Amino acid sequence: MTAVTVGAGERAPAWRGGFGRLWTAAAVSRFGDGLRGAALPLLAVGLTDSPLLVSLVTAAGFVPWLLFGLLGGAVADRVDQRRAMWAVDAVRAVLVAAFAVAVWRGAAGIGLLLVLAFALTTLQTLFDNAATALLPSVVPGEALGRANARLMTGQTVAGTFLGAPLVPVLLGLAAAVPFAVDAVTYAAAAVLVASLRRPAPVRPARSAGATLRQDIAEGIRVLRRDRVLRAVCAANTVANTGVGALIATLVLLVTGPLHAGHSGYVAVLLAYGVGSVAGGALAERWSALLGGRGRALIPGLAVQAGCLVVLGTVRSLPVAVTVMAVFGALGMIWNVNETTLVQRRTPDALLGRVSAAMRTLAVAGAPLGALMGGAAAEAWGPGTAPLLAAVLFGCALAMLTPVVTAPDTGGESPPAPGSTSLDLQHGGRGEVD
Repeated sequence: MTAVTVGAGERAPAWRGGFGRLWTAAAVSRFGDGLRGAALPLLAVGLTDSPLLVSLVTAAGFVPWLLFGLLGGAVADRVDQRRAMWAVDAVRAVLVAAFAVAVWRGAAGIGLLLVLAFALTTLQTLFDNAATALLPSVVPGEALGRANARLMTGQTVAGTFLGAPLVPVLLGLAAAVPFAVDAVTYAAAAVLVASLRRPAPVRPARSAGATLRQDIAEGIRVLRRDRVLRAVCAANTVANTGVGALIATLVLLVTGPLHAGHSGYVAVLLAYGVGSVAGGALAERWSALLGGRGRALIPGLAVQAGCLVVLGTVRSLPVAVTVMAVFGALGMIWNVNETTLVQRRTPDALLGRVSAAMRTLAVAGAPLGALMGGAAAEAWGPGTAPLLAAVLFGCALAMLTPVVTAPDTGGESPPAPGSTSLDLQHGGRGEVD
């Protein structure tokens, strides 16, 4: 795999070969996710008028990380990640296709939506951790930061600009169409990942009788001993609680007090996507300007809290669109810089497990946040959920003190035998779409 020099100390991944296929698979899959992510809340709103039930659909999409996230990371460090990824996508294609048939026949209720969200995320716990461990074998270490930014930006463009805007059109054809297309994209992504050609992964020898529980414990120890990763993980957990409250009730805010309907909801998602793409382009410069990836996390989180206050208090669709664009830009900057920070401080032989621990703990707050947001919206109106999220973002900001003076590299725990420290994909905050 070759790379193209883009600046002092930085390299960009070449598109030919493995990275091009991996990027295409990610973009195709996210296109389908964009359709499903926008259509599922609208389907839920059509099935029930209870904010709490609508928020349960979001919560069900996070709970599997609490149950299986650590296990997925341990398995990802043991298996061929490429095979695991395409197999998972193949199974997800079948599940979503079956759900599309159920919607087409009018047999999809809230219960089935909950089951689908739970099943897809359960499979995602293995897929995401395997993807985290796979990228360093496809992209040179010095190009990983830009590879992450390009992957995230490509996924945002495919899901938000190409996928979400089509939802009203596809729903006009039939309620099942967005889900049928999503199933096709999972199948296409599986084929692309399966076509990757790479040597069998080389891993340090394991001690005789090593168990998955011991593997999981090792990853947690590495995370616990690094004060910077520990602080970022704690902040992510609290901020994700706020994100859970936001994404579970955003459709209620836009279609309720803002009176913007389905098209307004799509406009808000598009604005978030525009901001995310801009954030992906600016992430490296933002980090350099602020003197490090850790320092780059703090001001963005503060501005995001302000965006949430505006979203919860100003009843205007143009204002909502604007603040969601800013929120999306800063969220992408967070994700890119957090991802690189985690990779640079983590031994590569433990990357799947440390990433799983980060993701599991970070996502742990989202189901609670979804339920809190739904309950707050039901009791005091949808505008209270963004305000609740703003308070939680403020608490997360206070937890980031250890990253101010820490270097981007050089974790406090020693690297595993035969490993090197690399940068890769995150366990970052959830996405609005």
